Amino acid sequence: MHPLIVVDAIQGGLIGLACAEIMNRTQGPAPDRRRRPAEDKESYRWLTTTHTGADVLAQAARITVIADREGDIYDLFARRPARADLLIRAAQDRRLIDRDERMFTHIATLAEQERSQISVPPKGGRPARRATVALRFGEVTLARPRQADPALPPSLALRVVDVTEVDAPPGAEPVHWRLLTTHAVATPSDARQIVAWYQQRWTIEQVFRTLKADGVRIEDSQIIEARSFVKLAVVALIAAVRVMQIVLGRDGRTGQPLIDAVDTHDAPALAAINRKLEGKTEKLKNPHDPQSLAWLAWIVARLGGWSGYTSKGYKPPGPKTIIRGLNRLDGMIQGWNLANHSELVGLP
Repeated sequence: MHPLIVVDAIQGGLIGLACAEIMNRTQGPAPDRRRRPAEDKESYRWLTTTHTGADVLAQAARITVIADREGDIYDLFARRPARADLLIRAAQDRRLIDRDERMFTHIATLAEQERSQISVPPKGGRPARRATVALRFGEVTLARPRQADPALPPSLALRVVDVTEVDAPPGAEPVHWRLLTTHAVATPSDARQIVAWYQQRWTIEQVFRTLKADGVRIEDSQIIEARSFVKLAVVALIAAVRVMQIVLGRDGRTGQPLIDAVDTHDAPALAAINRKLEGKTEKLKNPHDPQSLAWLAWIVARLGGWSGYTSKGYKPPGPKTIIRGLNRLDGMIQGWNLANHSELVGLP
């Protein structure tokens, strides 16, 4: 499954799912993978989702496709849509034009520009932490790989931002990101922006975690027929994106409107449900604007079993709570619509 999710570049809110490629692997590794044309490789999904995303988001002010090291593909940089910038973590120590040294060696010679603090997300048993990183940036001109399609440009000029952790704590894997981008990077401020955008890639990891262990639990499915499982995977992916949209917007920091998540005709039902869930004290009132996503998140979380308290010692609602709340909310809204629009379905 290769989805392209849409995240607001400024506030970090999850807007939705742009597209997804679902693949069913039926054979082992293909021989001579380096010699095959890009269209015959599984990695071609990076190009197709990038182009589809650019079409879906044609009205966006600006588009940046962000990917981890799997997306470090020369063809992707060479054939990207004109409207889409790229921000990819480098995986390949590529040849450079007019230099005897490889890219990683050259990046290590760049002058340190400043140090800053970044948040490192949890991974496995590793807790989240803050890290001090040194920032370096510059330009690199990549040489076309020897086995690449000769129709591709012989070289590509890109910018690189190197993020290297300083004095990592004992036992922690030091952060080291080499970020290739088509964006201009001329100042430390530009470099910090590139790093901040790359950190938003963590949202897709949260979607996958929700899809698997923290909510939808798709891997527990006992479906064995591929065609049926593909349908389930698509539905589950949409559900996981919806859950994470609400989780990220629960405190209002993403500034998203209610209509990012629900249809406007459901607003009366939501208002009635909200009144039933609110308590008598101010601490148990929904504190958010009724036109905001955060207002909806409060309702969903309460339906999922969250206490409503936000003071120290109380955890905010997570994916498991939100998915329980959505399961209840959807049925309640359907009941409301039947009760108030029964003539539409032929009921008295």
